[in-house]
Amino acid sequence: MNRNEITLQEMFSSVIGELREGGRWGTAHIYRSAANAFVAFNKGQPLPMRRLSPTVLKRFENFLRQRNCRWNTVSTYVKTIRSVYHRAVDRKYTRYVPRLFEHVYTGTRADRKKALETADIGSLVRETEKGLQGSPLPNARQKTKIFFVLMFMLRGIPFVDLAYLHKRDLQGNVLSYRRRKTGRALTVSLPPEAMQMVGMVANKDKESPYLFPILQSEEGTEAAYREYQSALRAFNRRLNVLGQCLGMQSALTTYAARHTWATMAYHCEIHPGIISEAMGHSSITVTETYLKPFSNRKIDEANQRVISFVRSGACIV
Repeated sequence: MNRNEITLQEMFSSVIGELREGGRWGTAHIYRSAANAFVAFNKGQPLPMRRLSPTVLKRFENFLRQRNCRWNTVSTYVKTIRSVYHRAVDRKYTRYVPRLFEHVYTGTRADRKKALETADIGSLVRETEKGLQGSPLPNARQKTKIFFVLMFMLRGIPFVDLAYLHKRDLQGNVLSYRRRKTGRALTVSLPPEAMQMVGMVANKDKESPYLFPILQSEEGTEAAYREYQSALRAFNRRLNVLGQCLGMQSALTTYAARHTWATMAYHCEIHPGIISEAMGHSSITVTETYLKPFSNRKIDEANQRVISFVRSGACIV
């Protein structure tokens, strides 16, 4: 590449190619989405890296918000541009500009409720466990409920980790696996009800290495990644229909299982550090993002108790 003429789009293409070569299909997909968004913003015109400026980045942020992108999506796209920019700097394709990304959003917001109400998750768990006494061959809707409740019982396991579980990962009633996102090793002891659910939806193909019949392609291939993406979309559609049929107040999604487990653990006054370890987060900061709306609520309640104490001289417990 000509270091004086390198464009942001060319750098994106280079990085995406490297990610694909390394089998990082999911990350490559995110970078491709960010690159496409920037192409749309710049009306298809290439942007030399030397012209990347705080003004351009702010306009891109505004462009995304005008397209109703959530703040977390804005942050993800801006951070991919930042990553590509730093690679260009490292390779001396462009000069380093201090505080280039200082005035665009690169944080994480818990601005959308994803956890189920206590009554909803309680009803779903009880109904699913009750159904275990029925037919050993569950129908499609029952399988959807079983998979969701399993994800909750496995400490909010992400769907991607569930899909890639191997049969060898389950020894007796102990499941051991590594988070695909963070690489953290996790061990979960399954209660009898969860073991029964596993038996009802487990992979019956003796030739397949996967614990559940979600994937067929070899792990680490692009085919497996595309298969996972398709399965994720299909499962979320089924969850949406299930939630509507059950008249749930909250949206039923794969993310809901994870956020609900974290929220219920918090309501049980389990320390955020333990919740972080249980969920395999890279740091407690990630966990605090999940719990921030609820900690704010507790702070507001504490404030009300202080005000009531000042007014009446008696603290409300």
